[in-house]
Amino acid sequence: MSSPAARRGLEVRRRLLAAAVELVPERGWAGVSTRVLAERAGVTPSVVHYHYPTLRALLTEAVVGHVRQALGEVEAFLATASTPEDAVDALIASVERYTGSDPTSLLLTESYLAATRDEELRERLGGAVVEFRLRFGAWLGERGVPDPERTAAVLIAAVDGLLLHRGLGAAPDSAAVLRRLVDRGGRA
Repeated sequence: MSSPAARRGLEVRRRLLAAAVELVPERGWAGVSTRVLAERAGVTPSVVHYHYPTLRALLTEAVVGHVRQALGEVEAFLATASTPEDAVDALIASVERYTGSDPTSLLLTESYLAATRDEELRERLGGAVVEFRLRFGAWLGERGVPDPERTAAVLIAAVDGLLLHRGLGAAPDSAAVLRRLVDRGGRA
Protein backbone atom coordinates (compact mmCIF):
# COMPACT_ATOMS: atom_id res chain seq x y z
CA MET A 1 0.00 0.00 0.00
CA SER A 2 1.28 3.49 -0.78
CA SER A 3 2.07 6.06 1.86
CA PRO A 4 -0.22 9.00 2.62
CA ALA A 5 2.33 11.34 1.03
CA ALA A 6 2.39 9.27 -2.17
CA ARG A 7 -1.41 9.25 -2.30
CA ARG A 8 -1.47 13.05 -1.82
CA GLY A 9 1.10 13.42 -4.59
CA LEU A 10 -1.02 11.32 -6.96
CA GLU A 11 -4.09 13.38 -6.08
CA VAL A 12 -2.23 16.64 -6.78
CA ARG A 13 -1.05 15.30 -10.15
CA ARG A 14 -4.63 14.25 -10.97
CA ARG A 15 -5.90 17.75 -10.12
CA LEU A 16 -3.15 19.37 -12.20
CA LEU A 17 -3.98 17.20 -15.21
CA ALA A 18 -7.72 17.85 -14.83
CA ALA A 19 -7.09 21.59 -14.59
CA ALA A 20 -5.01 21.48 -17.77
CA VAL A 21 -7.77 19.63 -19.65
CA GLU A 22 -10.24 22.33 -18.54
CA LEU A 23 -8.01 25.32 -19.24
CA VAL A 24 -6.72 24.51 -22.73
CA PRO A 25 -10.23 24.70 -24.29
CA GLU A 26 -11.05 27.82 -22.26
CA ARG A 27 -7.86 29.82 -22.87
CA GLY A 28 -6.05 28.15 -25.73
CA TRP A 29 -2.78 26.27 -25.45
CA ALA A 30 -0.66 29.42 -25.16
CA GLY A 31 -3.08 31.05 -22.73
CA VAL A 32 -2.45 28.53 -19.95
CA SER A 33 0.13 29.80 -17.47
CA THR A 34 1.63 28.06 -14.46
CA ARG A 35 -0.11 30.54 -12.16
CA VAL A 36 -3.55 30.05 -13.73
CA LEU A 37 -3.14 26.28 -13.79
CA ALA A 38 -2.02 26.16 -10.15
CA GLU A 39 -4.93 28.35 -9.10
CA ARG A 40 -7.43 26.09 -10.90
CA ALA A 41 -5.89 22.99 -9.32
CA GLY A 42 -5.85 24.58 -5.86
CA VAL A 43 -2.07 24.46 -5.40
CA THR A 44 0.82 26.90 -5.45
CA PRO A 45 2.81 27.44 -8.65
CA SER A 46 5.87 25.81 -7.09
CA VAL A 47 3.88 22.57 -6.73
CA VAL A 48 3.36 22.51 -10.50
CA HIS A 49 7.11 22.49 -11.06
CA TYR A 50 7.66 19.99 -8.27
CA HIS A 51 5.56 17.46 -10.19
CA TYR A 52 6.45 18.44 -13.78
CA PRO A 53 9.68 19.80 -15.24
CA THR A 54 7.78 22.30 -17.41
CA LEU A 55 4.27 23.55 -17.99
CA ARG A 56 4.49 22.15 -21.52
CA ALA A 57 5.28 18.67 -20.14
CA LEU A 58 2.19 18.86 -17.91
CA LEU A 59 -0.04 20.04 -20.75
CA THR A 60 1.30 17.30 -23.02
CA GLU A 61 0.67 14.58 -20.44
CA ALA A 62 -2.84 15.89 -19.81
CA VAL A 63 -3.80 16.05 -23.48
CA VAL A 64 -2.29 12.73 -24.46
CA GLY A 65 -4.00 11.06 -21.50
CA HIS A 66 -7.31 12.61 -22.48
CA VAL A 67 -6.91 11.51 -26.12
CA ARG A 68 -6.06 7.96 -25.04
CA GLN A 69 -9.17 7.92 -22.84
CA ALA A 70 -11.33 9.21 -25.72
CA LEU A 71 -9.90 6.60 -28.09
CA GLY A 72 -10.64 3.95 -25.48
CA GLU A 73 -14.26 5.09 -25.51
CA VAL A 74 -14.31 4.79 -29.30
CA GLU A 75 -12.93 1.26 -29.01
CA ALA A 76 -15.76 0.43 -26.61
CA PHE A 77 -18.22 1.53 -29.30
CA LEU A 78 -16.35 -0.59 -31.85
CA ALA A 79 -16.57 -3.63 -29.59
CA THR A 80 -20.32 -3.63 -30.22
CA ALA A 81 -19.85 -3.80 -34.01
CA SER A 82 -20.02 -7.10 -35.83
CA THR A 83 -19.45 -5.88 -39.40
CA PRO A 84 -17.21 -3.17 -40.86
CA GLU A 85 -20.32 -1.18 -41.75
CA ASP A 86 -21.45 -1.40 -38.12
CA ALA A 87 -17.96 -0.23 -37.12
CA VAL A 88 -18.33 2.89 -39.25
CA ASP A 89 -21.70 3.55 -37.66
CA ALA A 90 -20.15 3.01 -34.20
CA LEU A 91 -17.25 5.31 -35.05
CA ILE A 92 -19.66 8.05 -36.12
CA ALA A 93 -21.91 7.45 -33.10
CA SER A 94 -18.94 7.70 -30.75
CA VAL A 95 -18.37 11.31 -31.79
CA GLU A 96 -22.00 12.45 -32.09
CA ARG A 97 -21.88 14.18 -28.71
CA TYR A 98 -19.12 16.50 -29.89
CA THR A 99 -20.35 19.74 -31.42
CA GLY A 100 -17.06 21.24 -32.48
CA SER A 101 -17.37 23.92 -29.80
CA ASP A 102 -17.58 21.62 -26.75
CA PRO A 103 -14.55 21.39 -24.42
CA THR A 104 -13.24 18.10 -25.84
CA SER A 105 -13.46 19.31 -29.45
CA LEU A 106 -11.70 22.53 -28.49
CA LEU A 107 -9.05 20.61 -26.55
CA LEU A 108 -8.31 18.45 -29.60
CA THR A 109 -8.26 21.41 -31.98
CA GLU A 110 -5.92 23.38 -29.72
CA SER A 111 -3.71 20.34 -29.21
CA TYR A 112 -3.46 19.50 -32.89
CA LEU A 113 -2.49 23.09 -33.62
CA ALA A 114 0.08 23.12 -30.79
CA ALA A 115 1.48 19.82 -32.10
CA THR A 116 2.46 21.55 -35.34
CA ARG A 117 4.97 23.54 -33.28
CA ASP A 118 5.88 21.06 -30.55
CA GLU A 119 7.70 17.92 -31.63
CA GLU A 120 7.17 16.00 -28.37
CA LEU A 121 3.44 16.70 -28.39
CA ARG A 122 3.25 15.74 -32.07
CA GLU A 123 5.06 12.44 -31.45
CA ARG A 124 2.98 11.51 -28.42
CA LEU A 125 -0.38 12.47 -29.97
CA GLY A 126 0.63 10.79 -33.19
CA GLY A 127 1.66 7.68 -31.26
CA ALA A 128 -1.75 7.43 -29.61
CA VAL A 129 -3.51 7.78 -32.96
CA VAL A 130 -1.22 5.25 -34.67
CA GLU A 131 -1.80 2.69 -31.90
CA PHE A 132 -5.55 3.08 -32.31
CA ARG A 133 -5.28 2.96 -36.11
CA LEU A 134 -3.27 -0.29 -35.97
CA ARG A 135 -5.84 -1.95 -33.69
CA PHE A 136 -8.72 -0.72 -35.83
CA GLY A 137 -6.90 -1.78 -39.01
CA ALA A 138 -6.34 -5.26 -37.60
CA TRP A 139 -10.05 -5.46 -36.70
CA LEU A 140 -11.01 -4.43 -40.24
CA GLY A 141 -8.55 -6.94 -41.70
CA GLU A 142 -10.05 -9.77 -39.66
CA ARG A 143 -13.37 -8.94 -41.33
CA GLY A 144 -12.06 -8.95 -44.89
CA VAL A 145 -11.76 -5.22 -45.58
CA PRO A 146 -9.18 -4.66 -48.33
CA ASP A 147 -6.10 -2.63 -47.34
CA PRO A 148 -7.34 -2.46 -43.74
CA GLU A 149 -4.63 -0.29 -42.16
CA ARG A 150 -4.89 2.45 -44.76
CA THR A 151 -8.70 2.20 -44.67
CA ALA A 152 -8.56 2.66 -40.89
CA ALA A 153 -6.28 5.69 -41.34
CA VAL A 154 -8.68 7.31 -43.82
CA LEU A 155 -11.72 6.62 -41.65
CA ILE A 156 -10.07 8.07 -38.55
CA ALA A 157 -8.84 11.12 -40.46
CA ALA A 158 -12.30 11.63 -41.95
CA VAL A 159 -13.94 11.54 -38.53
CA ASP A 160 -11.32 13.99 -37.19
CA GLY A 161 -12.08 16.26 -40.14
CA LEU A 162 -15.82 16.03 -39.56
CA LEU A 163 -15.25 17.08 -35.95
CA LEU A 164 -13.22 20.08 -37.10
CA HIS A 165 -15.94 21.01 -39.60
CA ARG A 166 -18.58 20.85 -36.87
CA GLY A 167 -16.82 23.72 -35.17
CA LEU A 168 -17.41 25.69 -38.35
CA GLY A 169 -21.03 24.59 -38.60
CA ALA A 170 -20.28 22.77 -41.83
CA ALA A 171 -20.25 19.05 -41.03
CA PRO A 172 -22.33 17.07 -43.53
CA ASP A 173 -23.90 13.70 -42.79
CA SER A 174 -21.25 11.41 -44.19
CA ALA A 175 -22.15 7.99 -42.81
CA ALA A 176 -23.10 6.49 -46.20
CA VAL A 177 -19.90 7.74 -47.83
CA LEU A 178 -17.74 6.40 -45.01
CA ARG A 179 -19.53 3.04 -45.10
CA ARG A 180 -18.46 2.68 -48.75
CA LEU A 181 -14.83 2.71 -47.60
CA VAL A 182 -15.39 -0.63 -45.88
CA ASP A 183 -17.73 -2.10 -48.48
CA ARG A 184 -16.68 -5.66 -49.24
CA GLY A 185 -18.96 -6.21 -52.18
CA GLY A 186 -21.72 -3.70 -52.65
CA ARG A 187 -23.35 -3.80 -49.22
CA ALA A 188 -22.87 -0.15 -48.24
